[in-house]
Amino acid sequence: MVQGIFQSTAIPVLEQVVNFSQARHVVLAGNIANYGTPGYRARDLSVDNFQSRLKEAIETRRQSPASESPGDPMRTARAPLADVSRESKSILFHDQSDDSIELQVTEMVKNQMQHNLALAIMTSQFRLLQTAISERV
Repeated sequence: MVQGIFQSTAIPVLEQVVNFSQARHVVLAGNIANYGTPGYRARDLSVDNFQSRLKEAIETRRQSPASESPGDPMRTARAPLADVSRESKSILFHDQSDDSIELQVTEMVKNQMQHNLALAIMTSQFRLLQTAISERV
């Protein structure tokens, strides 16, 4: 019964977002730590791949007759020029590196904001559940 309550909220989706952003934060921190290392290539986890897989999982969950889930909090309109900027972001520098420190810090800040937002929404969901469970009429 308790598992069914959690599955009917956005908590499982938010859990996946938090887990992904934590893993990505470790990768981005490694890029910053190795920034001055000659020949080091910056690594990253594919945000687009994660979002498409998460969307598929949400759609699958939504289509199952046993669960009714609320609207998708991760639904966002994609900027039409996002692919162009993503393709032109990497410049190969003279020391064989392929990223700037500014870009790595920017990605880390965006990742941290996504992590904090997911945690804030998750906290709100838990508070709503706690209120619903402890409500006395």
